[in-house]
Amino acid sequence: MQLGMPDDSLPVQEMFERFFATESTSVRVRAAEPVGFDPGLWTELLGLEAQFLRLNSEAGGGEMSLFDACLMMEQAGRRLAPAPLAESVVALKALGELGGEVARAWIEKVRGGDTVLTLALHQTKPGVVQLVPGGAVAQGILTFDGQDVAIEVPAAPLSAPETLGGAAIGAFTPGQGERLVIASNADAARIWTAAVEEWKVLTAAALIGLSQEALTMASAYACERVAFGQPIGANQGLSHPLAIDVIDADGGKMLLWWTLRSLADKKPDAAANVSMLFWWASRTATNSVAHALHTFGGYGLSNEYDIQLYHRRAKAWPLVLGDPQDELVRAGRRLLLSEAAVAPDPGQVDVDFDPPEGGEELAAETRALFEGILDPKKHKLHDHSFESHDWDVHRALGKAGLLFPDWPKEWGGRDADRGSTRASLAVWQEVGYTPPPRSTTGLVGAAILKFGTPELKAEVLPRMASGEITTALGYTEPSGGSDVFAAKTRAVRDGDDWIINGQKMFTSGAEWASYVFLLTRTDPDAPKHKGLTMFLVPLDAPGVEIHPVYTFMDERTNGTFYTDVRIPDRYRIGEVNGGVKVMASALSQEQSGGYYHKHIRHMAEAATDWARRNEKIEDPRILARLARAFADANIAEALSAKVLGMSLAGVPDQAFGPASKVFSTEAFIVDSADLLDLAAPQSLIRGREGLGMIEMGYRHSTATSVYGGTSEVLRSMVAERRLGLPRSRA
Repeated sequence: MQLGMPDDSLPVQEMFERFFATESTSVRVRAAEPVGFDPGLWTELLGLEAQFLRLNSEAGGGEMSLFDACLMMEQAGRRLAPAPLAESVVALKALGELGGEVARAWIEKVRGGDTVLTLALHQTKPGVVQLVPGGAVAQGILTFDGQDVAIEVPAAPLSAPETLGGAAIGAFTPGQGERLVIASNADAARIWTAAVEEWKVLTAAALIGLSQEALTMASAYACERVAFGQPIGANQGLSHPLAIDVIDADGGKMLLWWTLRSLADKKPDAAANVSMLFWWASRTATNSVAHALHTFGGYGLSNEYDIQLYHRRAKAWPLVLGDPQDELVRAGRRLLLSEAAVAPDPGQVDVDFDPPEGGEELAAETRALFEGILDPKKHKLHDHSFESHDWDVHRALGKAGLLFPDWPKEWGGRDADRGSTRASLAVWQEVGYTPPPRSTTGLVGAAILKFGTPELKAEVLPRMASGEITTALGYTEPSGGSDVFAAKTRAVRDGDDWIINGQKMFTSGAEWASYVFLLTRTDPDAPKHKGLTMFLVPLDAPGVEIHPVYTFMDERTNGTFYTDVRIPDRYRIGEVNGGVKVMASALSQEQSGGYYHKHIRHMAEAATDWARRNEKIEDPRILARLARAFADANIAEALSAKVLGMSLAGVPDQAFGPASKVFSTEAFIVDSADLLDLAAPQSLIRGREGLGMIEMGYRHSTATSVYGGTSEVLRSMVAERRLGLPRSRA
């Protein structure tokens, strides 16, 4: 797994970051309007050989990877570079592959500095006008008419209609100038088509950069602008939309890397991923600039403020291809109808989403155990509620040391490394046995390993690891909701004991559990985040009451009541009034979005099967909606991998964990509702397979944006850590 910036690519990123920040200033971007072309910048790019980055070495180019070209385009997007860079890069690459005297001559013309070469994005038709990015300033346009790949040399400069955002768009009518045929074979058609696909990838990278910079600008303004006595960025009505956008932009960058990896691996879905990427980057840019401009209020409408430059180009750049929604339909055709498509060759891609190698032996052992004990007729597979818990299975796994294989052997684990543990736990998802008591008990056990006393470790860890006991989480209170740090449940010191009084809600799994991981207030006079202490409370202690609460998810949760519950100090976890540190360590394990992408993908596959059986799979409306669900699954999986990769590398989280959880759960909610609509009315029928998975997912998804931290709380964390916005919670 490698999801950090590759060492060889870092200098490329840094070089273009410096270059565009210095040379593509807002002053120059403005001066290039209304056409959207800066001749000086074009010349400076030639000095860097930027246009020849992807040209093969035989033709005198850099033959660099598409990954590095995307790094360049991301920085160009951040600074709104007024030059047809993506178009020239792919056109020159195509000429290098096509070869021939004309192609070589035009490569040298561009290198000479007086010639701009661009690309017509659509197949040309006689007399049909096409808007071509860069066409207004180009001396040559690479075209394909269904038979020939040619360079058309306009007899006169193309008219440059006033457009939304420049991009040097020219109105091009084929056949009104000299036409130089480069090639006329099937390979030529393939090369031109691949050039258009590569343009989509490069433009998506630019749009991601544009989105990120617009959000950076808006966040800086939101920290400076004061209204009603506080920075406007402290208002969640403003900060949360920006947080959603930066999550989507980060997701777009991960989808870009995911797409490049799939292209390098020549995966069957690679071409579909290109279309998904272009659609997602276009959508994200539109949303990001809208919320960014809104942050500036009326000033954002003023020509004096740069944000309007971003707002216009977020639409102008992708729309030269047409409606981005068409790409979602195209993705559906490629993915689900096996429509033939040409994918660009990305060259070397040094990012890798695959988990670390190793662990096959432990995974095989886990799989063999499940095969010997799981019975689909008896056990609730693919059911993520507490009701899927089975004591016989739980204890069998515990006896084998497979509940928490990464724990030390002295406490019942296997001393397994991260790779082996991940591989073993992946089998749980594979077989569909994922009851929450294992994860809640593991979370509490990890906190005890880190903060618990030796006596407490000896008392509970071996019993947890053997499968003898489970634990529940006691965070939420009736009056607190998501504000867990407003806890009122009191713990008062009495000699060597503590006396606890209070109430918790949604203590799921308490009916199974032997202990509850309880958040209490030990200093009522301290600020609410500083007067908290965590305890492990035996649920059979006198004064504890468990009352069932049933949900429409077919799941039981509980209200738990504590009346003069006396426990020894050894059940304290962490320092007195140090509960936030313990709690934060525990919550971080829940905030990765870990497996929700699997739910989304399973639902999308079920809906696809339904569409095939009912002969609806070729309906463009259905293809687009299915493609969106698969795109969401890809992004959710990529973000989750990013979190794992950062953890393995020991890199600070920067709120990627909360961001992944927000994206994954919100996508789960949206996609389950949409797929339920799509397959109606058959989707209304309950079941554990087929469309029943969608109905079950619809009910289950509603809770996922609540537990493990609500989406609102996590968005605030993203706004603060990723965007530097002021704290929006008391």
